[in-house]
Amino acid sequence: MLVPMTRPKPPGDQLTLEVLELLGDVVARYYEEYDKAAAEFTLTGSQARVLALLALGPLPMRQLAQRLKCEPSNVTGIVDRLTARGLVERRADESDRRVKLAAPTEEGLRTAASLRESLGEFAREPLGRLDEPSRRQLRELLRQMLA
Repeated sequence: MLVPMTRPKPPGDQLTLEVLELLGDVVARYYEEYDKAAAEFTLTGSQARVLALLALGPLPMRQLAQRLKCEPSNVTGIVDRLTARGLVERRADESDRRVKLAAPTEEGLRTAASLRESLGEFAREPLGRLDEPSRRQLRELLRQMLA
């Protein structure tokens, strides 16, 4: 006996479809501009995003992977390539010597700052056209979606 295959039901209303499409467009535009700026520094978009995160402070590899929503082995490769270029170094965590932190070098910090300066307006300030109350409202709506 053949059992009919059921397909997941797509969101039913036009508004939901439009909101999902707009969310996708925002993310795609951000990454497109980020990747374009990264290429000017002969970096991949992923390398540039790791460097930007590390410019905020050293991070354990596992935490980097969580922030980037990728596998730790991917982050290891990215950090290896940034280390080979002299932009990142590995160091022991002072609070737990078993943990290795990825940290930017001075050159890495300069590159991260220059990269940020070279980003297009949208990638540099993706929420720049929204006032603070609108950003707070968007944050709360997104939190509700993810709850």
